[in-house]
Amino acid sequence: MASYSIKELENLSGIKAHTIRIWEKRYNLIVPSRTDTNIRYYCDKDLKRLLNIAILNRQGIRISEIAKFSDEELSERIVNMASDSGDAAYNIEQLVIAMVDMDEVKFDRILSRYIMHEGFENAVIKVIFPFFERIGILWQTGTINPAHEHFVSNLFRQKLMVAIDNIMVTDNQKAKKFILFLPEGEYHELGLLFYNYLIRKSGQIVYYLGSSVPFNDVVETSKMVNSDYLFTTITALLSKDETVKYLKNLSKAFPLQKIFVTGQQIGQILKQPLSNVIKITSPHDFSETLKSMI
Repeated sequence: MASYSIKELENLSGIKAHTIRIWEKRYNLIVPSRTDTNIRYYCDKDLKRLLNIAILNRQGIRISEIAKFSDEELSERIVNMASDSGDAAYNIEQLVIAMVDMDEVKFDRILSRYIMHEGFENAVIKVIFPFFERIGILWQTGTINPAHEHFVSNLFRQKLMVAIDNIMVTDNQKAKKFILFLPEGEYHELGLLFYNYLIRKSGQIVYYLGSSVPFNDVVETSKMVNSDYLFTTITALLSKDETVKYLKNLSKAFPLQKIFVTGQQIGQILKQPLSNVIKITSPHDFSETLKSMI
């Protein structure tokens, strides 16, 4: 069983720590345990109860009323809401609970239902990406067991691979050629796989090299296939100086190609724009770029 600080509870639930304390004091909604030095900490049960409370409160039920519910009544209300599959926030919170419980059946049911109602792209943009952003900070701090990361990442990876596999490979001679890769030492490729999906769906050609690709391998591949574009994702793996150096090396090595790059740090790091390096801020913006190629 994991334990969470009140700040970590805030990150996972989206409820401010100040509000959580008020709910504790005024309504006794959750009762934290305390360390020997009197510091609050919370367990998985507290997290799940808080997520369910947040769902009901967002639906307009007053906290004073929710406070009267037993755990059974709270769960029953949540189950009755399951038919509202279009509520992205509800689905994100339910995915967090499924992750904590390591419940593959529940995780798959929630995600599959949302995909069925809203479509695969909307599911990724509105639910999956926000879900990973919400829990990502806890992976970095070690609060969530690495097993949780492998569990949900592999489940989502399966969905992505099926979606990609269902796209017919284009035989259009005029299609643009993209090389997709992650820098050497970078292994988190879920985002790159989704951009792979978007590019293939738009009718372009993708050479997917995957994770941790040596720089020279990218150069050799581009020579062999005569690529038009490169696409990569850079996370916090590289330092600021290393990232700038890497992008400059890419720009110099591929002067005739456009290089698309994503990553949370890119906008802050790349202060001085490079002529052939294009920052991608969101899948939606990139989709609009792809439309202009058709």
